[in-house]
Amino acid sequence: MSGSRAEKPIGVLFVCLGNICRSPLAKGLFQDLVQERGVAERFDIDSCGTGGWHAGDGADPRTIQIAAFHGLTFEHEARQLDPRRDFERFEYLLAMDLDNKAGLLHAGAPASKVHLMRSFDPALKGETEHRLQVPDPYYGGSEGFEKMYVMLKTACEGFLSHALANQPR
Repeated sequence: MSGSRAEKPIGVLFVCLGNICRSPLAKGLFQDLVQERGVAERFDIDSCGTGGWHAGDGADPRTIQIAAFHGLTFEHEARQLDPRRDFERFEYLLAMDLDNKAGLLHAGAPASKVHLMRSFDPALKGETEHRLQVPDPYYGGSEGFEKMYVMLKTACEGFLSHALANQPR
C-alpha cells in the first residue's frame, strides 16, 4: 500500500468549449510529447468540452489539418465534461480560456485542480490570466489554427516539465 499513490498515473484533462478544436489538439500534442520522452505510462490523458453539442464528433477538420501539417496525427471523439467522474479521475483540469475555467469551477471542480493551459508556458510567467488564454479559432481562418498550435505546443512542453517535477514519488 505504501507506493500505490506514486504508481497512479497523473490525470490530465484538457478542456475547451466544444472539444473539437483546442482541447483535442492539446491532448494529441501532449500524448505525442509523453510518448517521445518515454513517459506515457505515467499519464492518464483525455479531453472534453464544457458544452455537449459536438459530443460524438471527430475533431474539427482544420484542427486535423494543422496537426498533420506539423506531423501529428491522433484519434478523437468529442465528449462533454462529466463532473462526477472527471473531477475525481484527473489531477489537472487544463482550461483553454477564462470561460472554460469558469465553467469548470461552476460545475464544482476543485479550484486547486483548475489551471489555464498557457500558465505553463515559461515565456508567460507572471502574465495576467487574460494573457494566458488560447483563443478559440473556430470562427476564424487557418491562421488562428496555426497560432493555436504554436501556443499549445509551448504550453504542453512547459506542462510536461511541471508535471514530472511535481509528480509524487
